[in-house]
Amino acid sequence: MANVKISVIGAGSAVFSLNLIKDLCLTPNLKGSTISFMDTNEERLCTVYAICRRYADEMKTELKLEKTLHRRESLKNADFVINLALAAGHERLREGWSIAHKHGYRFGGSYHIVHDESFWVSFYQFKLFESIINDMLEICPDAWYIQLANPVLAGITCLARKYKKANIVGLCHGYAGIYHIAEVLGLKREGISFQIPGVNHFVWLTHFYYKGEDAYPILDNWIEKEALKYWEECSSSDEMGPKPVDIYKRFGVFPIGDTANPGGGTWPWWYHVNDETEKKWKENPRKWYNEYFIGGEEGIKEMAKVSKDTSIKLASIFPPEKSDEITVLLVESIACDIPRVLQVNIPNRDNFVPGLPQDLKLKSPHL
Repeated sequence: MANVKISVIGAGSAVFSLNLIKDLCLTPNLKGSTISFMDTNEERLCTVYAICRRYADEMKTELKLEKTLHRRESLKNADFVINLALAAGHERLREGWSIAHKHGYRFGGSYHIVHDESFWVSFYQFKLFESIINDMLEICPDAWYIQLANPVLAGITCLARKYKKANIVGLCHGYAGIYHIAEVLGLKREGISFQIPGVNHFVWLTHFYYKGEDAYPILDNWIEKEALKYWEECSSSDEMGPKPVDIYKRFGVFPIGDTANPGGGTWPWWYHVNDETEKKWKENPRKWYNEYFIGGEEGIKEMAKVSKDTSIKLASIFPPEKSDEITVLLVESIACDIPRVLQVNIPNRDNFVPGLPQDLKLKSPHL
């Protein structure tokens, strides 16, 4: 069992922070750990802290929760630092998008323009990333920096090249799209195994097994016999929609998560040249991003409401089930020396993905 301190920068990201607390509550090895929530938005910070505090109390865990508006205070004695922050905020992101739309840019295929890694926001993100690392090297030099804030690929690559003494790793849950694929195929999650290498927002299912046997024939059979019926009812930008299936047919390997959906910049561009083409491939990146932002904003409002109503049992709304996030698994593995294979962003030092520079951050399974 390990008693660690986890600093969460940008803790106003309500859904992630609650999932973090849920996962910690369900991880006995981290019993007694301290979670320091930090955000510059006091209202969001207080909402997240209140609901996470109540949840931890309901679960009768011994987690120590703190909140602060000051990053350096949160970093004191930290063993792990989780970065979720968006320095310029969602409004700056959307302001840039509105300008891009006027000049003919679309959500589909523009990548670093109409995307959540837009270059005008990434400028502020890089400044934030470096400032956090510099503070860590001064205040908690042995701590692990775990980045979930985008841009993960560019940010982690830059930081690792420049700050050789820092412990740096990037995470993204896009790989978990494999579980949706398994569900659609009728495969039990515990029976599948896989390898999904690549770079962040661009990963591929190179190995896929079910109960030790190659599962690609199962996928091929589904595409041949059941895909058309599924596409009649599935939502736009579905993990098993016509676009990712077509990409698989073109390249011979299935795209996972953000590789083919709007979260990865909606690559390739040729599926998004106009509204008619997007309709053909059942893609709607604009709707996807609107729902992403609206959902996040509504989530904060709902959490604020729930946090003030002490008659509500939070476990009835947020069941005590582990999320698909691997952050707590990574923390537990490092803190408790527990070997496990996790999908992380680290340097390509062992040439795991041939053809990529060895100091480029790749996303792949690692022990």
